[in-house]
Amino acid sequence: FELDAVIAIGGEDTLGVGKKLYDKGLRCVGVPKTIDNDLSGTDYTFGFDTAVSVVAEALDRLHTTAEAHHRVMVVEVMGRHAGWIAIEGGLAGGADIILIPEFPFDLDEICAQIQKRRERGKLFSIVVVAAGARPQDASLIVQSREKDAFGHVRLGGIGNIVAREIETRTAIDTRVTVLGHVQRGGSPTAFDRILATRFGIAAIDLVKEEKFGLMVGLKGNRIVSVPFAEALAETKTVDAELYEIAKVFFG
Repeated sequence: FELDAVIAIGGEDTLGVGKKLYDKGLRCVGVPKTIDNDLSGTDYTFGFDTAVSVVAEALDRLHTTAEAHHRVMVVEVMGRHAGWIAIEGGLAGGADIILIPEFPFDLDEICAQIQKRRERGKLFSIVVVAAGARPQDASLIVQSREKDAFGHVRLGGIGNIVAREIETRTAIDTRVTVLGHVQRGGSPTAFDRILATRFGIAAIDLVKEEKFGLMVGLKGNRIVSVPFAEALAETKTVDAELYEIAKVFFG
């Protein structure tokens, strides 16, 4: 059979394969779909807004039990190298502390912030931690050293470590919720539905115009196209300015 073109839909791994196919002469374009929102060349990937909404709703629900029982609730969310889900989900859901891979954290400082809240009469705290977050002078916390087809180890467990340390150092009852794959499914938000539609139309237009080796993306409110090499050049991470905004609410 004759193949007109391949439209690679996914994150850095899928689009990396798309680039290799294009480099070998296959007509290929890309569509950015990942909840991590960590692809360069686009402001947003579809799936991300839905994941953020799931996290925000979970935090809304956990606030109730945290406040009622005067607990610290540690919520582990996805995010291997970039903390976009944690930072935006945490901000939207009113987290008191947010820990992300881009900025290694100090456990003593976290505990001090929680204690300050209690001194001011805030007897509960919500701590959001991305799976790839790590303490200062420590390596990634992993569930298994076995690697997947793309060479990634399975992350997980940082939420439990943070919770254990908080409870040990402060004597405050601390619980853990790992949202896991709940973040990756369900009914998409209206924003994601519309963005996916716009991306799909743009990808088909590239194929019709025989413009290959490109990924569609969103810049501001405009749909653009960028070369695979540019889209995959580096991981798009949370910048210091946004993290400083989040830190205004810490403690």
